[in-house]
Amino acid sequence: MESSKGAATRSPSNGPSSDERSLSELVQQLTEQTSALARKEVELAKAEVTAKGKRLGMGAGAFGAAGVIALYAGGALTATLILVLATFLEGWIAALIVTVVYAAIAGVLALSGKKQVEAGSPPIPQRAIDSTKHDIDAAKRGVKEGRS
Repeated sequence: MESSKGAATRSPSNGPSSDERSLSELVQQLTEQTSALARKEVELAKAEVTAKGKRLGMGAGAFGAAGVIALYAGGALTATLILVLATFLEGWIAALIVTVVYAAIAGVLALSGKKQVEAGSPPIPQRAIDSTKHDIDAAKRGVKEGRS
């Protein structure tokens, strides 16, 4: 009986067994899946950085718009409003009121721009990083479970 058991097992010198070929195929499959996963993670990172870049651009545009509006407001409308208010109030009080109103408008636009910039900052693909960390942890768990 002992001799029949010995004949059923293969020694390393007798060539690869079906288990060894299976392991080889699994390693090849793991390599292919790892490459595909890495490519998909890079694509996700690119998409996330692009979206954040667009938000940063929109925020910068809002800041620029706030500056342009403040510049124009400091010109043509200022004189008109001061003259209208000066018919009811002293000239310096009319000028002060117009200045405060323009400052409030510029402040609201600046806060809106700040919110847009913060929504896109920092331009790091955080979802892609988190997803990659999750994939690495899952692979580690799979390797540990396979060894057990």
